[in-house]
Amino acid sequence: MAYNINLVQERERERERERESRAAKIFSYENLLECYYECRKHKRFTINALKFEEHFESELLKLRDELVGRTYRPGKSICFVVKKPKLREIFAADFRDRVVHHVLVNYLEPIWEKKFIEQSYACRKGKGTHLAIHDLRRYIAKVTQGYSQKAYYLQVDIQSFFVSLDKEILLSIVKRHTRNPAVIWLAETIIRHEPQRNFKTKGQLSLFDLIPDHKTLFKAPQGKGLPIGNLTSQFFANVYMNDVDQFIKHNLKVKYYLRYVDDLVLLSSDKTELIIWQKAINNFLSDKLNLHLHPQKTRLQEIGKGIDFLGYVVRPHYLLARKRVVQAFKQKLRWFNNELLAKDLQKEQIIKIAKKALRTVNSYFGHLKAADCYGLKEHLWKKHFGLLMKFYRPADKSLSYLKLR
Repeated sequence: MAYNINLVQERERERERERESRAAKIFSYENLLECYYECRKHKRFTINALKFEEHFESELLKLRDELVGRTYRPGKSICFVVKKPKLREIFAADFRDRVVHHVLVNYLEPIWEKKFIEQSYACRKGKGTHLAIHDLRRYIAKVTQGYSQKAYYLQVDIQSFFVSLDKEILLSIVKRHTRNPAVIWLAETIIRHEPQRNFKTKGQLSLFDLIPDHKTLFKAPQGKGLPIGNLTSQFFANVYMNDVDQFIKHNLKVKYYLRYVDDLVLLSSDKTELIIWQKAINNFLSDKLNLHLHPQKTRLQEIGKGIDFLGYVVRPHYLLARKRVVQAFKQKLRWFNNELLAKDLQKEQIIKIAKKALRTVNSYFGHLKAADCYGLKEHLWKKHFGLLMKFYRPADKSLSYLKLR
């Protein structure tokens, strides 16, 4: 009997040593340093990043000890509201927490990339909006048999997506595919964290009053909601929706399907088939994931009328930029021109404005580049750039992007 007890105890100690070894590898200083450099690429000149960088070696060692000892807790977030393309509440994690987010996602991403379907495009390496649009156009050509037959599309949107994500369901999905205790602990720590209980506000405070109750974490039911703005939230959105993707592709056997975050598009030559699929998807979301389709954001119509998707209107023979995108571009150009018209600007200030405007302009031009709209770009360049034309020149005849003169 004593021999059996000792054997059990030894096996338990061996498992504990193995758990500690796994944790030490994931949370090693070398791994944290690599994640720190990844994180710094995009946030190097923020105040929190600069503070962290000042003593980054000791900060990373401290973070390592907290993670290995499982005493790590997420810090205070910065909460603000963005107005474009629509009002949204953003929770920006502290820089040290962003490093931890990279640790978790870097571990889980290779596991889940093997499980994700090809037609999921958001926040994945080698994917993105342009590939999604490219594939949608390809699917349109196929479902219409080279644009010779009538076909239809169903476009659905999840109601209050990020605020409605059920944390317990998400954790159960993660645990189904991950056995590493250290990773499960860290995933639980981040998923269960409620940034709305420890934050500081930034920006125009009156904008918070304009956020509808169903769109804010401050009014989210207990155990629900992930913050928009974190790397982990973007990744976990794909993890959460993977079951839906698998159901649509393998159970419903939908041949032409795409998803970008919570925006789903299905194509078929049979309108009745799309209606059946819509009901099946809504039932699956409700029963399995505690989510619901947005009743006002469901479209079922002929493909020839155009599919409004990811800032474009996709038609069988051509692709247009969405009107709202073009209007936003014009507003930005007016704003930067007004900045340049301000009195008593020094040369350095003018150059700074021109460089900042160039980043914004080329971002919009990058969006327009994918569409059939050379005439629109030429019109914007000649009629809406105003004073900005003094600082830039087209990089090529197609106006694919601009350069400083």
